[in-house]
Amino acid sequence: MTTDVSGQAGVSMWRDPKIRAIFFQVLVIALFLAFVLYVGNNTIINLEKRGIASGFGFLSQPAGFGIGIVLLMDYNAQTSTHADVLMIGIINTLAVSLSGIVLATIIGFIFGVLRLSKNWMVDKIAAVYIEVVRNIPLLVQLLFWYFAVLSVLPRVGDSITFGSDYLINNRGFYFPKIIPEAGFSVIWIALIIGIVATVFISKWAHKRQDETGQPFPVFLTGLALIIGLPILGALVSGMPFEFEYPAKGRFNIKGGWVMEPEFLALFLGLSIYTGAFIAEIVRAGINSVSHGQTEAAHSLGIRPNITMRLVILPQALRVIIPPLTSQYLNLTKNSSLATAVGYPEIVAIFSGTSLNQTGQAIEIIALTMLFYLTISLLISAFMNWYNKRIALVER
Repeated sequence: MTTDVSGQAGVSMWRDPKIRAIFFQVLVIALFLAFVLYVGNNTIINLEKRGIASGFGFLSQPAGFGIGIVLLMDYNAQTSTHADVLMIGIINTLAVSLSGIVLATIIGFIFGVLRLSKNWMVDKIAAVYIEVVRNIPLLVQLLFWYFAVLSVLPRVGDSITFGSDYLINNRGFYFPKIIPEAGFSVIWIALIIGIVATVFISKWAHKRQDETGQPFPVFLTGLALIIGLPILGALVSGMPFEFEYPAKGRFNIKGGWVMEPEFLALFLGLSIYTGAFIAEIVRAGINSVSHGQTEAAHSLGIRPNITMRLVILPQALRVIIPPLTSQYLNLTKNSSLATAVGYPEIVAIFSGTSLNQTGQAIEIIALTMLFYLTISLLISAFMNWYNKRIALVER
């Protein structure tokens, strides 16, 4: 009687969970690649049958349409290309998304802490804001800010003034513009030095506190460096800039910078809407910290505001950061609703107007998806790095 050794070896290898895991992973990747190849080949065949040109050559063609809001670039409808439209869409999207993330974070943390206040009035005001804003669709809120708030502001001739240099009307918010002159780079260099110095001081302060237990005012010191060094650089270099102030004319306002109502409506709508969700995340994160931490800090004579800032929040951040990342991603993707208020971000002008003019639907949608995927992965990578940095390390 003989024994089939090879059969037993094959069965034992198949029972190995590692080998089975590798086999199924390879199988899934192979099926996915086969699906991609099938879809790609099918798309190419259909495009050829319909005589539709493919490729990215359209990016070098003149755009031929105007864009209302252009940031950091020069744009001319006759000479600028669809590649310029893509870049303007990316810049405009990043401008409203990143500024919205900053304001939403500030609003969320403030109202998240207020939601836990022992003052009944403060608690209820925060609760009303959170519940009302979270339960109204974002699109409705954007339309509210644009049509019910900003569009009903006074006309240019009746602009609301703050001091003599700040004006607001139904065409936007106007404020002085800084015009750089020779030597302005000294201010930028001073700002970079201040930021780098703040990072080194922060690391030194944490190490010093671990060794001696003595705290160091990192925030105030960093703020002084980041603000003070550029001011010092400006004074040393002889104030290498001048201000261009907005001047009210009969039909328009000339000079200065302006934040258009389209940008303001999207910026405020995204920030206030996302801030309500962040507030609940912050409240849940603070509640996750044992109340014994607060009692221990108070027993040592630490003031409540310092207890919240140095004891509670650092521990709560480990719970707050993961869902906070999702809210940042949601805010960035929700900026695609800008079409409702006429703000020219990437979906409105590139996936909209450029697509209609060129007919290159596949290429334009692919580039738009690639942009959103890239910015989402970058935000996730940064937040994951920060989450690991503040994570508890077991000894």
